[in-house]
Amino acid sequence: MRKIASLLFALTFLLTACTGDQGPPGFDGQDGLNGVNFVGQSFERTIDFLPENSYEEYIVIPSSIDLFDTDMILTYVLWEQDPVTGNDVWRLIPQTVFTDAGELFQYNYDYSFDEVRLFIDAPASFDFNNLSSAATLNQTFRIVVLPVDFVNSSNLDITNYEDVMEYIE
Repeated sequence: MRKIASLLFALTFLLTACTGDQGPPGFDGQDGLNGVNFVGQSFERTIDFLPENSYEEYIVIPSSIDLFDTDMILTYVLWEQDPVTGNDVWRLIPQTVFTDAGELFQYNYDYSFDEVRLFIDAPASFDFNNLSSAATLNQTFRIVVLPVDFVNSSNLDITNYEDVMEYIE
């Protein structure tokens, strides 16, 4: 009986001896896929592609967005409004467009650490004078910043706008 009492005492001591003050609170976050915590961020810009700017526009990423060297930048163009639902339809760029004259060009982008360059890309033989104002004026783009660790650790289809936007703040 004495051994059982000693064993219960030792067990009680071990279970209660491991308690202590709770540590400092962790950072607020959002649960991601596969146990990865991340917050993607996005912003929109409406621009005009003009000949005097060589059909390109530079967009500075807002300082309110935390950037890391390893972040991935995706850019989507507002393509149309769904005729049934009225919802915006976004397409990942580069996006190829065929003109009425049978030529083709692309909405395209590249980026450096804190800046995105949006531009119209076309073959050297392309006649930019054939571009309609619908193709060059009031073009809306959504720029998405994603932590690359998240993109590499999940089955995220970056070409699927709806999938990407589930993880954007």
